[in-house]
Amino acid sequence: METVLESGSEDRVRGEEDDDGRETTKLEETLSDLPPRKKAEDCPESYRVNSPDEVRVLAIAESFQRQYSYLYPDRKPLLLCPVNECGVKKFVSTSLRPTPNVYPELYTWEGCASFVANFLSLDPLEPPVDPPCHLLSSTSVLRRQRATCFESATLLCSLLLGADYNAYCVSGYAVREMCLLDQSQQECPLLAEEEGRSVISEQEPQDNKYTVRPPMELDSRFLAQQEKKKQEAEAALLLKQKLQEQSEQRPADDPLRGLRVHCWVLVLSGSWSVQENFFIDPLTGKSYTTKDDNFLGVESAWNNLNYYVNLQECNNSCKDMVFDLEDLKTWEPLLYGAVSKNQLILEASEGNEEMTVSKVNDDKEEERPRVLRMPTSWVGPISISQRDLETRYPEGQRVTRYRRAKLERFAPWISEGLVTRLTTYKDLDCTEVVMVKEWYQHRKDHLEQREVNKVDNVTTERFKDGRSFKLLFHRYTSLSKDSQHDMKFSSTRVDGLVRRVDSPFDMTEMFEGRSDFLYYRHAVFKTRNALPRPDVDNHQVEELIRKLVEHFHRNTSKPANEDVAVRVFTVGFQCRIDLTYHLEDYQFSPSKRTFILPREPTERRKGEGFTPDMVSSFQEDPTEKPLHTLALHKMMVDLMKEKEEVSLQIKESICETKAIVECRRQEEKHVQLYYSPWTTTGAAEARRRRQEMERQALEEQKWLQEMETDIMAPFLIGQNNTMNLTGAEAKRFYQDSLDKYKEKLVNQVTFIHSRFITETNNLQKKQEWYQKNQLNMTAQQEEEYQTYCAEKMLQIQVAKKRLSMHKEAAPKKIDDFIQKLRADPRLKPHLPPL
Repeated sequence: METVLESGSEDRVRGEEDDDGRETTKLEETLSDLPPRKKAEDCPESYRVNSPDEVRVLAIAESFQRQYSYLYPDRKPLLLCPVNECGVKKFVSTSLRPTPNVYPELYTWEGCASFVANFLSLDPLEPPVDPPCHLLSSTSVLRRQRATCFESATLLCSLLLGADYNAYCVSGYAVREMCLLDQSQQECPLLAEEEGRSVISEQEPQDNKYTVRPPMELDSRFLAQQEKKKQEAEAALLLKQKLQEQSEQRPADDPLRGLRVHCWVLVLSGSWSVQENFFIDPLTGKSYTTKDDNFLGVESAWNNLNYYVNLQECNNSCKDMVFDLEDLKTWEPLLYGAVSKNQLILEASEGNEEMTVSKVNDDKEEERPRVLRMPTSWVGPISISQRDLETRYPEGQRVTRYRRAKLERFAPWISEGLVTRLTTYKDLDCTEVVMVKEWYQHRKDHLEQREVNKVDNVTTERFKDGRSFKLLFHRYTSLSKDSQHDMKFSSTRVDGLVRRVDSPFDMTEMFEGRSDFLYYRHAVFKTRNALPRPDVDNHQVEELIRKLVEHFHRNTSKPANEDVAVRVFTVGFQCRIDLTYHLEDYQFSPSKRTFILPREPTERRKGEGFTPDMVSSFQEDPTEKPLHTLALHKMMVDLMKEKEEVSLQIKESICETKAIVECRRQEEKHVQLYYSPWTTTGAAEARRRRQEMERQALEEQKWLQEMETDIMAPFLIGQNNTMNLTGAEAKRFYQDSLDKYKEKLVNQVTFIHSRFITETNNLQKKQEWYQKNQLNMTAQQEEEYQTYCAEKMLQIQVAKKRLSMHKEAAPKKIDDFIQKLRADPRLKPHLPPL
């Protein structure tokens, strides 16, 4: 098959762009989903008009299509020249625009495939057995966030070409589940990852021939055989149930198998350390081998440099296909002699040597016939913003259904920090929920994962380091004091606590790295509602504890018969303390000692004193001397003090558990997130907070200005409802305000009068002093006296004048105040006219 440029073909290409009515109708339906600004007249010129090179390529493509249909009448027409959003035919290779990206997330094929699969939603082909008649540009697809498999593959291939991958769009046939993005019969990838981690954790360590062999286990062979038979029967039953479920839920045979058109991306080896060729499904972002059963056949492949038609048989799907696109026996190119991606890679690797050879052969190349190169892409720059990477999913979320599972993914900062939710079901119809797992990010409470078991009604939460109380793990049935709480803490706690299990009847704590070698504590309480409160003293706490058990590690600085291993405090009719000591390497039974505590004095009986009968001991070493009575008494006193300290620690532990539960309840009620200022969401949140602070400051300033001019403001202090007053409240407020204002005027007059009296008395006293001492006064003292009298007379006159002015202005001020009160809209409707 040869590519021929016939006369008049260019005119036919220009004339046929508007002839296909079906294409126009389909295009109008697609364009209805685009933003209003994306109209034909608003598009760039390259979208609306074909350049001379593009017209020439379209003519070649038309001739190529005619020859292909003549030579292969049983094969479907090739997808060569679909129309774009402006109704103009464009060659598919020119729809690819290699786009390098500045974001590290899009440097690899995994990041590009994940972005395209998550950012776009599927627009199924209609009909599913024919290639589409239109192909929108990648810029329109990014704005629309909906795309066919061909448009998704075009966008993904453009990103991969920009990342320097040797990528091609492939048009072919695939299974129904891949074409329709139906993953309901597949296992969820998250479940597979968790199962893989559990298998790795359960693997036994490899045997080392240099380690000491463990002692022989004397197990019954008969019991082992019975257990093996039981396990085999359970495995067979489980396999039978699984096969039965698969047969029941097996989808019906696809009548269109082998005819459903699909488009995906082929990445050839040779770039970015790609060792083998592989496929990428743009709808899921997953990679497949070129021999995968999901791909049933290939019609053609293209990149931004050329278009290739497959000449190989696909009777065995794609398993026997060879993807050497430069092999003319297996692939037919549209443009013979055009530059390929491999040639560009070779030229880049050879560098200067290739340039030198090209200079020598310049004259020879001029004599050769010129080869038509693929025109540059008509698509505008593909711009992916930071906000697109953050939102990631259409409308910020995406739901995918798997076998017995539903996976929901959310953009950060949208749903209280929730990024992933995995719901597993018991049945294949997904009606009975078994487990709900949620993953979080950017939470101020440091919550990372929440697991809700719907069968047992148990919630498990996991946190990262940095939250209050060093909490890392929390399992509970409900956030209430009557439920059981299993908590794990970071090893950086000062008290060495790593785990606490608190229930209404008992509490268990485990420690690591303590200086007193304590690693286990278990407290049993008497009644369900008798748990300590912060206001309960230590003596009452001791009465609420029934039994207290503590375990200690070996302290090598002490002899084994003096190092306590287990300490038990028992509270009841007869309080006692049981001590069990550590064993030496050559011992078989530990030393023990029991103290029966004396009864405390009450109103009816006296307190008991210490006697040797209150202590019973067992010494493993008979040659060791027993302790004297005084030493035993001192030991018992120290143990009683330690019992009080342990009771205080139990009280603090219970109060801490209540504080943690209350803190978690408030955190879930008011969820707060961390917002990074380097993200669009964080910048928007910072802008919103700044605007809110400015609004509040403006409202506060406006309120202060209103209060300065509000005559009722001084009298509204302490009033709860100052805007809506009833008739009785308005009358009472009117009378109280008037009385307070009159009292204020009277206080002012009283103050001025008191100043007048004080200054007058001071002047009189000074005059009397002058009468007594005027014969003995110096000239300076005389001058000071005259100055003092002048100042006092002025002050007395001013006070007298102010007093008379206040007395004269008081009635008018009261009348004006009354008028203002009556004119206030809050009081006017409730006051009778004067």
